[in-house]
Amino acid sequence: MTYGPRFTISQQIHETKYRGQGESFEESQVRFADTLKDDYDHFKTLRAVLLDQRFLGAGRTQAAVGSPRYTTPFNCFVSGLVEDSFTSIMERAKEAGETMRLGGGIGYDFSKLRPRGDLIASLDSRSSGPVSFMGIFDSICHTISSAGHRRGAQMGVLRVDHPDIEEFIRAKQNEDTLRAFNISVGITDEFMQALTAGEDFELKFDGRVYKTVNTQALWEEIMRSTWDWAEPGVLFIDRINEMNNLHYCETIEATNPCGEQPLPPFGACLLGSFNLVKYIRAGADGLFFDYAQLEADIPPVVRAMDNIHDIAHFPLPEQKQESVDKRRMGLGITGAANAGEIIGHQYGSKEFLEWLEKVLTIIRDGVYSASIDLAKEKGPFPLFDAEEYLKGSFIKTLPDRLRKRIKKYGIRNSHLLSIAPTGTISLSADNISGGIEPVFSHFYDRTIQTFDGPTIERVEDYAYHYYGVLGRTANECTAEEHLSVLSLSQQYVDSSVSKTINVSPDMAWEEFKSIYIRAWESGCKGCTTFNSGGKRFGVLNKTEEKQEAEACYIDPETGQKECS
Repeated sequence: MTYGPRFTISQQIHETKYRGQGESFEESQVRFADTLKDDYDHFKTLRAVLLDQRFLGAGRTQAAVGSPRYTTPFNCFVSGLVEDSFTSIMERAKEAGETMRLGGGIGYDFSKLRPRGDLIASLDSRSSGPVSFMGIFDSICHTISSAGHRRGAQMGVLRVDHPDIEEFIRAKQNEDTLRAFNISVGITDEFMQALTAGEDFELKFDGRVYKTVNTQALWEEIMRSTWDWAEPGVLFIDRINEMNNLHYCETIEATNPCGEQPLPPFGACLLGSFNLVKYIRAGADGLFFDYAQLEADIPPVVRAMDNIHDIAHFPLPEQKQESVDKRRMGLGITGAANAGEIIGHQYGSKEFLEWLEKVLTIIRDGVYSASIDLAKEKGPFPLFDAEEYLKGSFIKTLPDRLRKRIKKYGIRNSHLLSIAPTGTISLSADNISGGIEPVFSHFYDRTIQTFDGPTIERVEDYAYHYYGVLGRTANECTAEEHLSVLSLSQQYVDSSVSKTINVSPDMAWEEFKSIYIRAWESGCKGCTTFNSGGKRFGVLNKTEEKQEAEACYIDPETGQKECS
């Protein structure tokens, strides 16, 4: 039997990104399973899941586990605190370089840096502000990306109440500034409440109010920028902390580059996705989704991913300590649009949402149950505190039977769920739809460099190629349908969800702004939109070939988001 992807482009991507020299697809999956096995039975079960591509480890994980190369299997990191001193800034820059050099993407909160023009008494000079210092990290990312084989990945966050927030909002309204960054505004509940009440809002630093602004005007500026430039994104930072399972021992101020992993200082997280198209079966009454197989696959995957914490290389000792203390992971799904539409549920429809909710419920309950079983066998994560953990807002949404078992046995992993964009791993699995995104195009032509020169290959969507299903594209779905998928998914995820809401250039302005309000009201931890008529779309088309470093790159050919 032949295993692995069948599309030429998918085979090439898997070979170049995730395998060693001369290693076959089957050998790479056996390497992964053998390295992470607890015993032979576990190895056999896990190997079968991997060979069928029912589970796809994130890119760094596939490439690093069991490999002789000294790289990290962790895709996601957040920097240590960037404190308001030159020494701290340069130390964090050095640490960022080490992290990216081993293949990790990294996020930062720059809110602790004093605003532009503020007095530095010890030097009798003025601060140039957080946006200027972001340039140091931007340059490091470009340099490391240019020396390696993959784009760098960074997220920069500034709180909405920082005095330099207006400069931050405008920082990427051009073609050449902070190109190695995604940027997001950390929106507080205080700001959202002032916005809805029509009250003014104070910009402050270190307890001092620098400026009082019209909240509506500041919101308008954020919205105009994201409409035109697809940035900044919005993180509901208080919601993130309110829903954090580790609310009692950490504060989160930033996320990984694509936003699906809010992490504490030096936080690190593993990613992987269940490939939903591989659970489609043919029966007497037609095609159906094999929920039982999905449920059976969850325990061996959780067991294997948990073992990565004990074998992984880390760029920094502080990251290793975070990993050991909390044993975070972020398991999610990919191919959701393809799978749902293959069995007859139009993306964003009531039937699609009901099916997706059932899938996410099985995964949520399955991973938590598996982690409880591991705690019973191997012990809970070191910072587990049963009383405090069970007070968590997300934990309270779990079925009573799981909460009772957590109280009795503990849990092995502090967090277990995340939905990433999965751009490259989805393409390596025969171009399935990424994450929970709709199909971006049914086919497109891609240039492939070969020994004999460049060739053009038509790359078809998985559902279209194998089932003749013309799924709804991202631009055919309404903003309301995008938002409903995002809001539903966030309810079943303990970390966060990466999802882009595609909007029409003809959308009414007030309707566009309401997307973000409704995202906050519905419990989302963040929101990102993409307007194909905006200025960023033109920049992406213009600069695609010379792209060196982009935290999360949107392919102008397909609209697909890809994070390094």
